Amino acid sequence: MIGNLFNRKVQETEEHWVSISDVMTGLMVIFLFIAIGYMLNVRLEADQMILLRSELQKLLDAYKNWQVDLANDLREEFEGNSSKKNQFRMWKGYLDRETLSIRFKQPFPIGVDEIPENFASKVLQNFFPRYIAILAQDKYRDRIAEIRIEGHTSSEWSSQVPVHEAYIKNMELSQNRARNVLDYVLNIKVHEITENRVWIKKHLTANGLSSSQLILNLEEDCPTPANSYLSIAEEIDIHVWRIPGLYQRICSEIRNWKNSKKITRSDIVKAILPEYPEFKHKVEELERTVDLLTEDKTDIKAESRRVEFRVVTKSEKLTEEITQLMTEFDVARKTGIPLEKVKKLHQWIRQDISDNPDIQVGDIVSSLRTFSDFSELKEDLEKVVKLLMENSNKMEATD
Repeated sequence: MIGNLFNRKVQETEEHWVSISDVMTGLMVIFLFIAIGYMLNVRLEADQMILLRSELQKLLDAYKNWQVDLANDLREEFEGNSSKKNQFRMWKGYLDRETLSIRFKQPFPIGVDEIPENFASKVLQNFFPRYIAILAQDKYRDRIAEIRIEGHTSSEWSSQVPVHEAYIKNMELSQNRARNVLDYVLNIKVHEITENRVWIKKHLTANGLSSSQLILNLEEDCPTPANSYLSIAEEIDIHVWRIPGLYQRICSEIRNWKNSKKITRSDIVKAILPEYPEFKHKVEELERTVDLLTEDKTDIKAESRRVEFRVVTKSEKLTEEITQLMTEFDVARKTGIPLEKVKKLHQWIRQDISDNPDIQVGDIVSSLRTFSDFSELKEDLEKVVKLLMENSNKMEATD
């Protein structure tokens, strides 16, 4: 009997463990499905991120290509053949493809802000209409934030004028020159200017920069100092025995920049400042020292005394396009609709809103249902339109 009781208890215990193992098996299956779902979701998110990065890269590439295309068109217009190139050189012109600027060396006599007749009639009269004809093209004009006319001077004024005062006087001179150039080009009476006058006035500015962006001469590894070591030491308040070493250090930095098309005084100062702690709180004096040691009487000042026409691009346009893409990506993620289809829908919606700012969701949905491209969306169409319209309205509110 005791044996029977023992056998019955063992049987009950086994049944008990069987029921627990069944529960554990069920839980394992549930956790397995959760894990698979999570892994699929992670994989989906990863695929979506790859797609988003790809789309963002397309926008950035398009922006870079736009700049390259503009630089190429400017080069073709002013350096496209030997005749154009010779004319550009006669103007003392230089195109910087990286900064989208065109520079004219030494167009003004020293200390004069009135435009010389030769520069006005032979250079500006010919150059500016051709320049605007390129910038005002549909493929460029919407991405241009500003067309700057920059006036630049050397750092000199007269030997009796302190550094700071020379900078201020040159600032006034450079501003007057830039403003006079702006006034002249706006009044050129040719169709390239008259047809685009409103757009030009919204974007053309005059900026005087004094001697803040001096260009150093790279023709020689170490040009002859323009001033004696003693005179520099007296003006800058530095021991005269330190000047030769400083000069050699500047020359070595010029050699380091030898392959650069353009080197400014600030580049040199930034490179050598850590080695001269006495100038830490007197950067202006170090800049003046560089000026005195590197400026000769011809080439360098000719480079520094210049007028530049510079294109400033619209970073806001790129920001707007990225914001738009992020919205489309978010809608695609929420609805499961392919991103390309959402982008196409968004384009239609923005156009409808542009044509009629008071248009309602129902009107847009009814219009879109007539297109076979969107027929399979059915009831999801209205949801997507609402999401995209909300974003379009927010973007317009912030513009």
